[in-house]
Amino acid sequence: MQRSTPVTTTSATRSLQVIDVPLTPAVVPRLFPAVTAALEGGHALLPIPTHPEPVREQLLDALRPDEPAEDDAALIVPTSGSTGEPKGVLLSADAIQASATASVRRLGGPGRWLLALPATHVAGLMVLARSYVAGTQPVALDLSQGFDPELFAAASVRLFGSGSGRRYTALVARQLAALLDGGDAAVAALSGYDAVLVGGSAISSELLDRARSAGIPVVTTYGTTETCGGCVYDGRPLDDVELAVDDDGRVRLRGPMLASGYRLRPELSTETFVDGWYVTTDIGHYKADGTVEVVGRVDDVAVSGGVNVPLAAVDRVVATHPAVREALAVAVTDPEWGQRVIAAVVAEDTDQPPRLESVRAHVMRQAPAAYAPKDLVQLDSLPTLPSGKPDRRALARQLATNQNTEV
Repeated sequence: MQRSTPVTTTSATRSLQVIDVPLTPAVVPRLFPAVTAALEGGHALLPIPTHPEPVREQLLDALRPDEPAEDDAALIVPTSGSTGEPKGVLLSADAIQASATASVRRLGGPGRWLLALPATHVAGLMVLARSYVAGTQPVALDLSQGFDPELFAAASVRLFGSGSGRRYTALVARQLAALLDGGDAAVAALSGYDAVLVGGSAISSELLDRARSAGIPVVTTYGTTETCGGCVYDGRPLDDVELAVDDDGRVRLRGPMLASGYRLRPELSTETFVDGWYVTTDIGHYKADGTVEVVGRVDDVAVSGGVNVPLAAVDRVVATHPAVREALAVAVTDPEWGQRVIAAVVAEDTDQPPRLESVRAHVMRQAPAAYAPKDLVQLDSLPTLPSGKPDRRALARQLATNQNTEV
């Protein structure tokens, strides 16, 4: 049953509105007015996916919508974070508007947005927030049957024909790759945008070069739900955003876009937000040109033969092999190495899949030997989260089930 009325209202606290969010274009008339109202001081908003039902019920159980909203929350955004445990990130109207304003300023001015990501996640919600700040009406892509390049091209035509001004969209890397492979109409649609934000996970240099060579104005983004989405564009923080890298490589962020904490989780809030900084679970470093590169997560680092191996870095280098379309690495326990790295790959040509020896040699030409996977698993597709990001934990569970391997 769809719910779009306040669940709880009290005189002492802010009321909470739960909305079941569809993956169809109906998301705009259903959700955009509620986001607008929340940013203008109305009910705090908790967007929940309509399916799958177990995920929806798990989120509702964890976020307890019958409890009043925290006083400064405009949006309560569900996320599983690095642990897979559901939690609600509290984003104030000030934080959301600061993020959206900084984004629009970096991109060159307000414009119209195509929503091509689920609006239950921060990246999709921020498309709506940027539309609100710009005073424009977004257009939504139908995602109910998955991401379709032809539907993206058609939705882009609607957006382009609805008025003048700048045009923007936000994607994850696998959507960008699908569009580049989706034919002339899809590539032409991408080329019509003034900026195509790509975030959610690292994008390979090959995919980025391919997109830019096709005339697509890709802007890589880094951020989390706790920072109202992307707050670092092309390796450089947005205005008023501070970024620091600790001695152990952990990334910290500070600025007006930070979340207020986690719903009904004061202890977790205190651990994560320290002295005005958001302490991420990401590992990064500064490059020679002064930009920052995020290479993985604290909990996504294997220790193989005494060498720290960021699994996201393995993903990127394996994916550059000419016979590999996509790659995702996991670590499994190993009596000799402590942990060994396994790479799951989707082949460019299923009739000519990559060979382990070739992939290992390719990796060792570009990275330390410890990054070379000890095993290779061929898959038709990689597991993904509802947001479209690769799901490393699901892959680890899948491999454990199939191979009876401890991960």
